[in-house]
Amino acid sequence: MPQDKKKAVFQVDGITCMDCAQKFEKEVNELPGIRKASLNKLTGKLIVEGITDLQLIQKLGQGEGYTIHLVMQKQRTKTGPPKKTNWELRRAVLSGLSLAVAYGLEKFGGSGMPFLPVYAMAIVLGGWSNFRKAVLALPRLNFNMSVLMSVAVIGALAIGQYEEGATVAFLYAISELLEAWTMEKARRSIRQLMDITPKTARLLHVGNEIEVPVEEINVQDIMVIRPGEKIAMDGEIVKGESAINQSAITGESLPVEKGPGAEVFAGTINTYGSLEVKVTKLVQDTAIAKIIHMVEEAQAKRAPSQAFVEKFAAVYTPVVMVLAVGILFIPPLFLGYEWTPWIYRSLTLLVVACPCALVVSTPVAIVSAISNAAQNGVLIKGGIYLEEVGSLSAIAFDKTGTLTRGELVVTDIVPLGSIETDQLLQIAANLETRSEHPIAKSIIKAAQSKGGQAVPAEDFAAVPGRGVQGKISQRMVYLGNSRLFNELGISLESVSKELDRLQAEGKTVMILGTKDAFLGMIAVADEVRQSSAATVAALKKAGIQHVIMLTGDNADTAKAVAAKAGVDEYRAELLPQDKLTAVQELLNKYGKVAMVGDGINDAPALALSTVGIAMGGAGTDTALETADIALMADDLTKLPFTIRLSRKALTVIRQNITFSLLIKAFAILAVFPGWLTLWLAILADMGATIIVTLNSLRLLRTRAKEEKRAA
Repeated sequence: MPQDKKKAVFQVDGITCMDCAQKFEKEVNELPGIRKASLNKLTGKLIVEGITDLQLIQKLGQGEGYTIHLVMQKQRTKTGPPKKTNWELRRAVLSGLSLAVAYGLEKFGGSGMPFLPVYAMAIVLGGWSNFRKAVLALPRLNFNMSVLMSVAVIGALAIGQYEEGATVAFLYAISELLEAWTMEKARRSIRQLMDITPKTARLLHVGNEIEVPVEEINVQDIMVIRPGEKIAMDGEIVKGESAINQSAITGESLPVEKGPGAEVFAGTINTYGSLEVKVTKLVQDTAIAKIIHMVEEAQAKRAPSQAFVEKFAAVYTPVVMVLAVGILFIPPLFLGYEWTPWIYRSLTLLVVACPCALVVSTPVAIVSAISNAAQNGVLIKGGIYLEEVGSLSAIAFDKTGTLTRGELVVTDIVPLGSIETDQLLQIAANLETRSEHPIAKSIIKAAQSKGGQAVPAEDFAAVPGRGVQGKISQRMVYLGNSRLFNELGISLESVSKELDRLQAEGKTVMILGTKDAFLGMIAVADEVRQSSAATVAALKKAGIQHVIMLTGDNADTAKAVAAKAGVDEYRAELLPQDKLTAVQELLNKYGKVAMVGDGINDAPALALSTVGIAMGGAGTDTALETADIALMADDLTKLPFTIRLSRKALTVIRQNITFSLLIKAFAILAVFPGWLTLWLAILADMGATIIVTLNSLRLLRTRAKEEKRAA
């Protein structure tokens, strides 16, 4: 690969200020040889395209107090760096104690100024990391928060406001600790996904069991999974049966019974049986690895509100800094005011110049919502899609495999004459046992469920497009559609009423009979999911105004399914290209429209819609790649949950942005009459940042089961 197209992944630890991280990302992008650099501010993952110089990037990071290291492919599943002594906390505590002692000495220490060295100690302890970052950032003309704080503290000392300077240093140290704590809570939601899978697995090797790190496991290796253990890798069961708890991947509340040949996923739990599982995917290719990667990368697809905030912040900081310079010089030089009060006000305005709360207002809310959705079996591939879902006015569903189960089942067995129901079904199964047609499989399955054992008919023959025939008890019996009997010259007049009734219900009807008499009819249909009607009702309750079904089936079948599912309208007999046209028409008619399909044959329609939602993402790579949102289990009830979660996220984002802007506006206006002190400015900035972060973290409490009950 050419050097300028190479990708390198770095881990950036120590991010507490989103605005500062944004500036760091911009500086990395400006380094020579780098085509593009993208920093996920919450996870700390930095992806760099082009010629990279680790030492140069690390030097840039020092200006913000970041620790940066190269991430190797095999290290992606490992935990973060080891815990270090929290010197920032110790210095903050000592700074607070020094500030209290200095204040006591100033008020009650008598003559002289014994408090000055103690105030100085409080400033050095509280502002140590701040000053260090400022020294590294200032030569690059990077006016980050550390530079602004350092100027404010030094300025306060210069005009004799020792108490103010020490208070600012102490409060900013506390502010950074609290911001780091709240940011860590946001990161933890993603780390919980990473911690789902075990770091080692037990392999069967020459008759013995050995424990091996997951990075060293290869495809075709055999894992031994004991009862109660987590499965470490995606694979296929080769021995044993058990119920697998897949809630971590698919959000399903009940364990799924599985046996030999069934697929299992890393991060799921084996409940009661002992299993031997053949590994089918390497650790970086497992379903959970893809989910984690997509959740991490979701931040890169910025939501409209996030793009607005970042543009606003880029303009806001330099404007406020220019205003601070104006306040410093204009009143004393041109209006004859004293220098000291206006220097103080200028310093206060500098403190307000960093839009921390505003910058953090959107991404934490988005990541909290996306992480929560992933833990509930819904993969949202970007903040832009999270916001779009909340503003949908219509949802279009594919029928087969979405509103229906996607497999034919026997719905009606209608004997004609003296034959019993079970006998009729058994004769049909005997005829179909050598057929590979989906209808044949559904009839055989129905017979087996009643305890029947199919015996192949003699002289079996398939009649393409019509049905089958064969000898049973030395008598030729036919099973097929009306065309088969018409071609045999047998009149359907005596059964036409019942035939029309079943077909009007959208069912495919197979007639069983001989040339002399009809024995009965068997109707099959693609069964509507039990959750479909409840989901459609819940979507309407959630504010979706129009629910549409798109299908390639005939109008009778479409009408019957639409009635059972409760959709507002349907369009039948559509080819894949017709679905594309239908989605375009819906977009023109209703504005924002989501398309829900299986992610394979619906790919064009999914891509054209405002938001493409794919079913069954856990085992389908196509669904993960095609759709903007994937339902990891075939659970339609997760759709209303996703809508509600999105709307809650939009509400939280609006609350955060409004609150942040009001706080900043009030702070700026309070500077001019002198109401805003330096320590109060720090307190306001710190408080606003923490409040919007905690408000965003509320989204982690939204649960899918609540929405399921509502549906």
